[in-house]
Amino acid sequence: MALSSSYDAIIVGAGHNGLTAGAYLARAGRKVLIVEKNDWIGGAAVSRSLHPGWTYSNCSYVCSLLRREIVRDLDLPAHGLQVIPYEGGATFTKDGDYFAYYSDHDALRREMARHSPRDADAYARYSQAVLRQCRFIRPFLLRDAPDPASLRPRDLGEMAYLVRKAHGLGRKELGETMRFWTMSIGDFLDQHFENDLIKAHLAGSGIIGTGLGVYSPGTAYVLLHHYMGDIDGGIGAWGFARGGMGAISAAMGRAFEAAGGTILTGAGLDRFLVRDGRVTGVALEDGREFRAPVVASNMDVKRTFLTHLDASDLPEDFRRAVGRFKIRGSSAKLNIALDRMPEFPAAPPHASFLRGDMHVSTSLWELERAYDDWKAGRWSDAPYIDMLIPSQIDPTMAPVGGHMMTVFVQYAPYDLEADGVRSGANWTDEKRAALADKVIGRIEIACPDIRDRIRHVEVRTPLDIEREVGLTEGNIFQGELTFDQLFFNRPVPGWSQYDSPVKGLYLCGSSAHPGGGVMGAPGANAARAILRDTGGSGRMKGYAA
Repeated sequence: MALSSSYDAIIVGAGHNGLTAGAYLARAGRKVLIVEKNDWIGGAAVSRSLHPGWTYSNCSYVCSLLRREIVRDLDLPAHGLQVIPYEGGATFTKDGDYFAYYSDHDALRREMARHSPRDADAYARYSQAVLRQCRFIRPFLLRDAPDPASLRPRDLGEMAYLVRKAHGLGRKELGETMRFWTMSIGDFLDQHFENDLIKAHLAGSGIIGTGLGVYSPGTAYVLLHHYMGDIDGGIGAWGFARGGMGAISAAMGRAFEAAGGTILTGAGLDRFLVRDGRVTGVALEDGREFRAPVVASNMDVKRTFLTHLDASDLPEDFRRAVGRFKIRGSSAKLNIALDRMPEFPAAPPHASFLRGDMHVSTSLWELERAYDDWKAGRWSDAPYIDMLIPSQIDPTMAPVGGHMMTVFVQYAPYDLEADGVRSGANWTDEKRAALADKVIGRIEIACPDIRDRIRHVEVRTPLDIEREVGLTEGNIFQGELTFDQLFFNRPVPGWSQYDSPVKGLYLCGSSAHPGGGVMGAPGANAARAILRDTGGSGRMKGYAA
């Protein structure tokens, strides 16, 4: 591969946001290089074969948040992306019962009525409340977060747009919106439902990837963050990328290269090159240097500004603000190769909900106690698990007759038995194995024969995710999705529009607005900001400029 010594723009990190930003810049005619520390692309959206015959979605594992505008603009289906919807899910109990969540409205109502006739009636009101919040927030995902202290015409215009949208809600609904954004998912569910099992099933989306409990203020928005995506126009729907989540990154990589971009793997960043307050390029760990007047970092905000820049290159108040940004590890992951489909004795034969997300937590207080363990520096004694078997829908993930199970685990601390020094150093192989045994014990509630089916287990603690993917403390959102770290506060007040105090250095990852998940919006928005700041129109198909 012939490399130049200079480019119009360099992207650091070939995660999906970096690939998105690079693809838009390359399509705008810019000469773009993406450098990636691993020997593969994708960041947390990656598929890898770590056991012969099985493919794992190692970190992220389901698709919904990816913006349809980006899929359309980059023509990702033409580059091999296929997303297959899955239907429903279930929570299993120790006494052999279950609550099934169906995508079919009538089936779901009947199932809810089986557990609580009152909750069957309440679900329509709950769904409408969540949908109203989704409709309000979705238009902001692909717009800049305005600086409320700025008098620039662009910021004034975005503030006016925000005020118009808020005014359109009406006084009562605006009050409910502000309340929703600041309340806990536990309180939100308590005000709608009475059945513990139904509430526990719905609560998971409010805590996944977050160092907060179900009764922590702000977790209702985390649920919204997981509901605002869509598959084939179905808001809140989820699906599997055929071939694993790495298929998204692979399609983006092909779209980027088709537009003339260059990807350099095995190229870890040593430092950003800065002269007279302006970025001039990057220096790699192997000693190579590449020059560009624009550099966009797909790393999280702390790694970008506290690890790979000299302190003298940044204002001290900015460094302090970055240091306060909350990025806490709370999640682990198991990827399991199965020789055949495990049995779920409580479920009817061939139940559709077995092809969705499955859980075993049965009350909000059980989930809150799991959070208490995490606060004390322990993995949860009864962790929340989100387990799926995507090979039922996508047979490319496992050999004939075999299956792949992916299990997201909440809560697992970055620093075990927290001693104030957040190093993650005390995650030993023995403790990884003990965590896996605890999680598999939880899986046995739903499928008692699971241990007999296992051929291989990959255990990923927050430390492992940090080491491989580069996410500080293994935080999957590159920063907590709390109200104090959203919109014009993300990542730092005054710097919410992807630029930084170092001229030409931008953020394009999930630490920037609108936050984490395999969404692509931070990367696309950052590309628009770069084009606008460097003489392009900043207008991209599907976006407000």
